[in-house]
Amino acid sequence: MCGDFPPFLPFPERLPSEIRSEVVSVWRGYTLTRAVNGQSARPPLDLVRLFIDLPVVTVAASRHLGLANYQVRQIGPTSYYEVEDGEGARGTYRVLFEEPYRRVFLASGGRPIRILGQGTGAALTVLIFRPEVGLDGRPWVAQRVETFVRVDNTIPAFFARILAPLFPGYVDRKIGEGFNIMASVSGWAYENPRAFCHWLGKEGEVAPYHTEFSSYCGRTEWKGQ
Repeated sequence: MCGDFPPFLPFPERLPSEIRSEVVSVWRGYTLTRAVNGQSARPPLDLVRLFIDLPVVTVAASRHLGLANYQVRQIGPTSYYEVEDGEGARGTYRVLFEEPYRRVFLASGGRPIRILGQGTGAALTVLIFRPEVGLDGRPWVAQRVETFVRVDNTIPAFFARILAPLFPGYVDRKIGEGFNIMASVSGWAYENPRAFCHWLGKEGEVAPYHTEFSSYCGRTEWKGQ
């Protein structure tokens, strides 16, 4: 850990003071940190970006496909969301920084923990996604997630420090879960554009986002069209 502000988040002066303070708090006092390689995505990079930047569509599609039971709702300016995981966890997250191949997120929230009560915390997460070529010669988008998690409650924080080294596979799966869902959903849209575009046009929650995908839904060269 170097300094009071993470090096992967430039221009701290552009952030509102309360957000800047929370970033510093997480960065200076995180309980654990993990770096995880997420599931690769086969669709083109610009399509993958749409699903990264439109979580309401991604999450609704994941429910439609039976992949997860997340709920996401935009609650303020662009890139600020409320999220529930369907298992008791609730919180908010916002996008702090965007580059062509990188996003930085700040999340906070909590969930009930049996016996221990309510656990709360916050996390800084860096998502890096880049185009690569697989061994089969086909292009794909690689994902890497690095996160810094501050657990606020003393007892859950103690167990987090112990359990992370003992059960790294479980911790890594939970950290990468949302981004792996994005890879699966974008893969469905790419492989089955007719089904995706039909669903997008008739699903009330996400129908307003249909214009975001209009260039894809109208392209005959899109795979499977």
